[in-house]
Amino acid sequence: MATDKAKKSKAREPFEIGGLSIPPGNRQTVDLPISLLYDHTPMTLTAHVAHGHRPGPRLFVCAAVHGDELNGVEIIRRLIRLPRLSHLRGTLVAVPIVNVYGFIGNTRYLPDRRDLNRSFPGSAKGSLASQLAHVFMQEVVGRCSHGIDLHTGAIHRTNFPQIRGDLSNPEVKDLAKAFSAPIILNAAYRDGSLRKSAMDLGVPILVYEAGEALRLDEASVQVGVNGIVHVMRALGMLGTRPSRPSRVAPVVASSSYWVRAPEGGIVRSALNSGARIEAGQTLGGIADPYGSREVKITAQDAGILIGKTNLPVVYQGDGLFHIARVLNSDTAEKAVEQFRDEFDSSEDNDPLDMD
Repeated sequence: MATDKAKKSKAREPFEIGGLSIPPGNRQTVDLPISLLYDHTPMTLTAHVAHGHRPGPRLFVCAAVHGDELNGVEIIRRLIRLPRLSHLRGTLVAVPIVNVYGFIGNTRYLPDRRDLNRSFPGSAKGSLASQLAHVFMQEVVGRCSHGIDLHTGAIHRTNFPQIRGDLSNPEVKDLAKAFSAPIILNAAYRDGSLRKSAMDLGVPILVYEAGEALRLDEASVQVGVNGIVHVMRALGMLGTRPSRPSRVAPVVASSSYWVRAPEGGIVRSALNSGARIEAGQTLGGIADPYGSREVKITAQDAGILIGKTNLPVVYQGDGLFHIARVLNSDTAEKAVEQFRDEFDSSEDNDPLDMD
């Protein structure tokens, strides 16, 4: 007589990727060929697939679409080590490094200086960036039902933990709330982005932004791991037992704006990411190195500071402060404070506690 495990396995089809067939209840790391380097070294797009015994959604989680954005790589490393994945319903496709060329070179771009996140959906006969985008869309996105794309701020810029998505899509909005980042930003699509190309295929996708390029930030990593688990629970992939209840009610921002440098110079500001901003508030100042003049930097609208430059030397027009417009600044400030309190006091924040 067949065992219960065998019956469950027979109930699902294998997961097909890269010409390989992964049976239910199995995990496998798959190398998808991309190209050869100058010395004929093969380059691959590597995906870790966990194919559950029981049917359910097919979720892809990816990082390092920009090769210098490292927090997502660590988030996925911790995610795929979670023992709870042994009870997975559906399929998880985890790709920690999409832009392997940029990752090796500590750079945002590919060797041809193209931005991979402006190259989707790509082409099998296009540029190197276009071909990589095409492989990712065909082998990963096209085989999944949902997605989470992990990012950080650019080099010398820090992003406060936030979820971005098309909130006019009810499913995206529900998953964004489930993630439980302190800020949810309604973000317009950009042509050539992974998010737009995935949605064009009917794959709802969230973008998680937190931290700075070329840096690992523990808070951003832990929020990311917890958020993905929350989303997987909301999708029914990890059962219905909730993790420790979150006290944070995410604040939805309808839009955002950048405050840019009115002239070149040296920026001085004491603001931290997540700070409440009032309309007309002085955010800092730009001075010349000789002390002869200083220009105040002021906010246009009220909101929450969700991103800022960490580089004090700026050119005219450089983005200095990224502010999310929120309906109620008091509510948003409380949400940020609750988020920080929860992170500081959480017993789940031990990076070695993998269950």
